[in-house]
Amino acid sequence: QVQLVESGGGSVQAGGSLRLSCAASRFPQRGGCMGWLRQAPGEEREGVADIESHGDTNYADSVKGRFIISKDTAKNTLYLQMNSLKPEDTAMYYCAAGYLDYDDLPVYNYWGQGTQVTVSS
Repeated sequence: QVQLVESGGGSVQAGGSLRLSCAASRFPQRGGCMGWLRQAPGEEREGVADIESHGDTNYADSVKGRFIISKDTAKNTLYLQMNSLKPEDTAMYYCAAGYLDYDDLPVYNYWGQGTQVTVSS
């Protein structure tokens, strides 16, 4: 069992920055991954970024060059640094933990409760 608690959401104007944190009871072992996903009202949940146990990262095209995912293994904490925020980044952001499937795609089986990010124009 992995418990995840997000923090750091809030309201910001377009062009601003926020850093989300996710405190985990433990990090996934080898072959695991952690990620950030988001869901806007009326939209499907989408992957934003993920980081694998060996450190490789992946980003959605919509956030490449603006968001940075990182982790502090000593603190069991996952981060998402969000820069140059746009109104379309407004969503509930979720931290998730899981593993990589045979195609090296993340499969998440643990979720946090979410933290709201609102970007105004």
